[in-house]
Parts: sequence; C-alpha cells; structure tokens
Amino acid sequence: MYFGQVLTAMVTPFDQHGDIDFNATRTLVNHLITNGSEGLVVAGTTGESPTLTTDEKLDLFAFVAKVTNGRVPVIAGTGSNSTKASIRLTQQAESTGVDGIMVVTPYYNKPSQEGMFQHFQAIAQSTTLPVMLYNIPGRSVVNLSVETTVRLSKVPNIVAIKEASGDLDAMTKIISQTSPEFTLYTGEDSLTLPTLAIGGAGVVSVSSHIVGNEMQDMITSYKHGNVQEAASIHQHILPIMKAMFAQPSPSPLKEALNMQGVTVGNVRLPMIPLNEEEKRALHQLLQSYVKKVS
Repeated sequence: MYFGQVLTAMVTPFDQHGDIDFNATRTLVNHLITNGSEGLVVAGTTGESPTLTTDEKLDLFAFVAKVTNGRVPVIAGTGSNSTKASIRLTQQAESTGVDGIMVVTPYYNKPSQEGMFQHFQAIAQSTTLPVMLYNIPGRSVVNLSVETTVRLSKVPNIVAIKEASGDLDAMTKIISQTSPEFTLYTGEDSLTLPTLAIGGAGVVSVSSHIVGNEMQDMITSYKHGNVQEAASIHQHILPIMKAMFAQPSPSPLKEALNMQGVTVGNVRLPMIPLNEEEKRALHQLLQSYVKKVS
C-alpha cells in the first residue's frame, strides 16, 4: 500500500510542564503538510513513544486525525514489546480515525524470528487497519530478517515496512521477493535516494520536518529521470539529515524546529535537550543552510 513518497515521523510537542501541547501539535501538523509531508506517523520513535502513556497516545491519534481531516494519511504507532498490549492499543486506535498503524519490532525481549512473525501476525489479525512493519535493530536489538518480512507480507493487511536497518542488500531482497503491492520505505533519511534506486517507495523521515519540500523535489527529480539534479539536492540536504542525529533523536530536531519558530517544546527524560555548545553548532548549520538556498 502506497501512503506517499515522503512520510514524516512526527515529533510530539510538549508544553513547559511536559504535557502534550495540542495547540502546538495543530501548528506542527499544518506546517508539515504545507512543507512536503504526504503522511504522518504519530507516536513513533521520533514522537518519543516510550514516554507516552496509552491515554496520551490515543488522545494524540484522535487529535492529529481530526486536524489532518483526510488531507494526508495518519499512521499510529501502536507497537510495543508486548503483543497483548499492542493488540489492545491497536484496537483502541481504530476508533480514533487513523488510517493505519505502525508496529515496531519487539525491543528488549529479544524474540526469535518465529516469535516476531507470530507477534506481528497476531496484531495484524486483530485489526482491519493496514499495518506497516517497523524494523529498527539499532534501537530494538532484534533484526527482522528478509525471510520473516516476506512471510509477513503475505498477511493480507500487512502492507508496508519502514526499514531502518540501513541494509540496502536486505532491502533489495525484500522488494524483489514481495508483491508490488507491498511497499518498502527507508527509515534512514540519508538512504532515501539509494532506496529509490533499488525500487523502494520513499522515506519515513525525521529531517522532513526541516527539509520536506527539498526531499520531495529530490524524489520527484529522480523519478523524472533527472538523476544529477536529485543527487545535487541529496548532497545539499545531507548535512541537515546528519545534524538531526548528531545527538540522540529527537533532541536536535526539536531544537531545530524551535529555532525556526515551529514551537514543539522540549524532550522528556530520559532524553535531554542540547547543551549550549550543541545548540550553537546546530544554529550555525541552519543559518548556513538558509544562506545557501536564499
């Protein structure tokens, strides 16, 4: 299932008390849609899902679905390392108006491939919503294998995968061994262009908060055969992509958004804000980027 070519893994705005700031969330959603996002992933890694309560997630899903009002698909992050809890949240998410769910590989437990297959299958079978798998071994420790991904792609409502392993060979095999209706997105911003080259659909992005239109231009240029232009855009925005992960995400991204007047507040512990030196370096980069494009 194709959700678009640039999806944004949205940050969760917090107010000065550390609660979800829904006014800021409305502003952020509209900012993202205006600036190149064709879909929004809510309460994923970038949304600080481990620190959100179930009630907060459900309120966030419902609010974002209401604000988007069908303009772009909303994909709710409902996965955890508990199959039972993931099923419960997924079923509750159905009533919030979201268009799909994203389910991360079970972290900390370190299940086997068969365990992961049964985990994802059970969640998918509990809902009528389309399901996006989310493989991110750098955070979950376990890696969803090509073989398991291909098996899962045959479950009727498992329609896509966000592949954040960075393994282009594995991604190539997944694309070649699954049906054309099964969609692969990279979860690594800097691999967007290489992912297109191997047949991927696009990216579930962090940097699109800042350079969403540029990422759209890059992908569109590539698809229209303007490979040199796409490569030039990639080279230009790569420093921004790298800067968003120079410290634990989403701290740099939230700081960058705040610097640009899109107020999203701070991160929740155990994440911490950038220190003054890190802020200065980020500010200088953003200023130099603006100067280049102006």
